[in-house]
Amino acid sequence: MSKYIKWFKEIGIEDIPEVGGKNASLGEMYRNLTSEGVRVPNGFAVTASAYRYILDSNNAWDKLHEQLDNLDPNNVQELQRRGKTCRDIIYSCKIPEDLKAEIIEGFRGLKEEYGETLSLAVRSSATAEDSPEASFAGQNDTYLNIHNEDALLDAYKRCLASNFTDRSIHYKYDNHFDYLKVYLSVVVMKMVRSDKGASGVMFSLDTETGFKDVVFINAAYGLGENVVQGTIDPDSFYVHKPTFNQGYRAVLKRRLGKKELKMVFSEELNLDNIAVEYTKNVETSQEERSHFCITDEDIMVLADYAIKVENHYSKKAGYHKPMDMEWAKDGLDGHLYMVQARPETVQSQRHGTILEIYHLQKRGKVLVKGRAVGTKIGKGKAHYIPDVSHLSEFKPGEVLVADTTTPDWEPVMKTAAAIVTNRGGRTCHAAIVSRELGIPAVVGADNATEVLKDTQEVTVSCAEGETGYVYEGLLPFRIEKTDLGNLPRPKTQIMMNLGNPDQAFSLASLPVDGIGLARMEFIINEYIKAHPMALMHPEKVDEETRSALEGLAKAYESMTEFFVKTLSEGVATIAASVYPNPCVVRMSDFKTNEYATLLGGKFFEPEEDNPMIGFRGAARYSHPAYEEGFSLECAAMKRVRDEMGFKNVILMIPFCRRVEEGKKVIETMAKYGLKKGENDLKIYVMCEIPNNVIQIDAFSQVFDGFSIGSNDLTQLTLGVDRDSEIVAFDYDERDPGVLKAIEMAVEGCRRNHRHSGICGQAPSDYPEVAEFLVRIGIDSMSLNPDSVLKTIQDVVELEKQLGRR
Repeated sequence: MSKYIKWFKEIGIEDIPEVGGKNASLGEMYRNLTSEGVRVPNGFAVTASAYRYILDSNNAWDKLHEQLDNLDPNNVQELQRRGKTCRDIIYSCKIPEDLKAEIIEGFRGLKEEYGETLSLAVRSSATAEDSPEASFAGQNDTYLNIHNEDALLDAYKRCLASNFTDRSIHYKYDNHFDYLKVYLSVVVMKMVRSDKGASGVMFSLDTETGFKDVVFINAAYGLGENVVQGTIDPDSFYVHKPTFNQGYRAVLKRRLGKKELKMVFSEELNLDNIAVEYTKNVETSQEERSHFCITDEDIMVLADYAIKVENHYSKKAGYHKPMDMEWAKDGLDGHLYMVQARPETVQSQRHGTILEIYHLQKRGKVLVKGRAVGTKIGKGKAHYIPDVSHLSEFKPGEVLVADTTTPDWEPVMKTAAAIVTNRGGRTCHAAIVSRELGIPAVVGADNATEVLKDTQEVTVSCAEGETGYVYEGLLPFRIEKTDLGNLPRPKTQIMMNLGNPDQAFSLASLPVDGIGLARMEFIINEYIKAHPMALMHPEKVDEETRSALEGLAKAYESMTEFFVKTLSEGVATIAASVYPNPCVVRMSDFKTNEYATLLGGKFFEPEEDNPMIGFRGAARYSHPAYEEGFSLECAAMKRVRDEMGFKNVILMIPFCRRVEEGKKVIETMAKYGLKKGENDLKIYVMCEIPNNVIQIDAFSQVFDGFSIGSNDLTQLTLGVDRDSEIVAFDYDERDPGVLKAIEMAVEGCRRNHRHSGICGQAPSDYPEVAEFLVRIGIDSMSLNPDSVLKTIQDVVELEKQLGRR
């Protein structure tokens, strides 16, 4: 039996006091999840007892006390000087011979298992004597690709010395740990050769919103440090856990990152700094940047690992325990490995039912944009800090602007009103710290340090979905707080309108009964950007357009696959946010002038004098000029329901003028695999043309439900062009004629046992329209997200007065 080393198979989460969090977690997974198919590289822990043994036998404690007992960590120069002295004290310690022999014996044991070419990863695993549960993520050093015994012993000592990096000392001070009662255990494990593959981090929930139904994966080429440190913009993926658990295997959503660099091992060695100099960053090729760095099959394996790890830790804890994990893909054996798992520490700690929503009340000029971290808004004077030596110049309440941040910056970060960085993704250092501190941050903003000037007043908004914006000036915003715990639910279904998948997870906590209108147009406009017919027939467009189309679809097998996957993943993301509640998705409803602005659109769209009542909606779907484009929309929706598992998606046809036209559309959809009633597929129609109301009994024979589009219904009942400013005074959804049409529609639905809903602007804008709808007994109202909470409260009150339960 070894005195100072413990193999992974011998340790678990209960051994944190002796081996630290990292080792305990690797042992926990190796022991319990290997049999479930989760791959964990083998290794051993050099224990905290070994650390104390080295310091005891070298009489190092008194020297360390001398440096640390009267230290003021907020004096940056002093911290840097004394920290270095402490590290030198540790590094100059001799490793006792019996301990040295055990470590080398362990290395030889791993070589027997993995072969002579084995290289090692050597990582710090800290543990606090009085608070073993504390996380020391990112505080200590890691050394990779260690090949021989001398390098192993050197890396081991460097890990011990990293217990006294400036950032680690400050972290202990901030969290009230005794500097000398945090001990370092060290992980020695098989190195996963991700330098020839890929690696990254993943979470078993959405890091920004706390949405629990997804696994969020970040990935980049090469070693994982770039993703963890946030020096690059990685690829990112989401997988939906409930449908995955039902056996569906599909990526919910993906985003291609720039992946500018990859970390690999350098051939040449600097003998002064043997462990650090083992790695270097090289630029990735254009080919690598334009493709995703892992396959959909890899993503499914990782999602499976994440779900199993979360389930294991949750079962052990007795409550839901979201996890923060690191993974690596070995380029030599092709396998994916779990290399770290720890409890997620931000979203999972948020208890209570108070929902806080930040609303920007005025928008200004956008200076830069990047990835939003959190969902808050902050404002102040910008202050660019080029490197650590300038940190002391930063004043509390300023907006910190930097190329990137590292753990040494944390003392200053916690005093910032907001943080903006050029580089990094949503799991980089700046993002992790901002999230923990509850400070809004925009990361990966490219040129923030050039554009934002010192002392310039700016507003940083993370309240508009996944993109974070830095606006010129100090803009007004308000915070809406609602206690969801006491919020009663009305009998009338309250749903929301949502077109932007980037906002889906942040709105998932709203207490709605589903999505009453998911518009396809936003996804086509913002993510696809190209006309479906141009993607179907690139030979019919000019050279320049064709080249732009190829650029859009470069990460996909074909242009049509790009359209189908992008549209299906956008719609599925919206459907996931309310799953298993219904999500009503309207097929595309651009007018010809809007379609023409899409890339390649001008080659396929006619010019019309009045597009508002022209070639739009249902009329297009079976028309030779657009049917092939519609077939792509159908393929995407079939994928959402049949391959991705979102059977909560109900499809809706817009602007259907005549009953015959409705029948024709139903036939066309069946032709492309969307058969009404099959696989529980429901097809609704927009009720937005007076003929839909007049002939509601006949339309009820064709469709499963109706959603009143009050915008178009008002325009066509009153004969007002809603885009014309000069007659805007005549456009009013509260006109008695419009309200009568709505009442007739609701009665017609009830008479024919069909669902009645409304998704137009009226109930969001006018509380009296919402009241009218409740009185006439509409089944559901779909509102803009910012009117949902107020309307729920109003409707509950009204239903009480009406004696409804």
